[in-house]
Amino acid sequence: MSLEEQFQEDLKSAMKSGDETALSVLRLLRTRLKEASVAKRDDLSDDEIYKTIATEIKKRREAIELFEKGGRSDLAAREHKEIEILDGYMPPKLSEDEIKDLAAKAVKESGAESPRDLGKVMKVLMPQVANRAEGSQVRKIVKDLLTPEES
Repeated sequence: MSLEEQFQEDLKSAMKSGDETALSVLRLLRTRLKEASVAKRDDLSDDEIYKTIATEIKKRREAIELFEKGGRSDLAAREHKEIEILDGYMPPKLSEDEIKDLAAKAVKESGAESPRDLGKVMKVLMPQVANRAEGSQVRKIVKDLLTPEES
């Protein structure tokens, strides 16, 4: 079953079960995917669908931060639930060790030697971890690898 077919089935299930949170998230996601498809003037690839979902997850993380600052834990909890639903459509996340292994290979491949070469490494590494790791987590790992240890 393709990603879009799975998404449509889950939307039908949410309608039947009356899960309002899932239904609203899936309807919004369907709209975002349709907008992206129209903008592209073609069907979206799975990678483009993942990118759209990742954007929606990022928006919700930012909203959680603002809600928590404003003391609205009820709204933050709803955003957490929405992230769980959206995360179900993303590919499995890489572990920190897997990211470190890929980062070490990317450092060798790019010839990076210092933290100033972070961009070179990220350029090589990000396509390999796209949709399977947070950019901020990858950046931190690469920065740690490039920063010389003080003795």
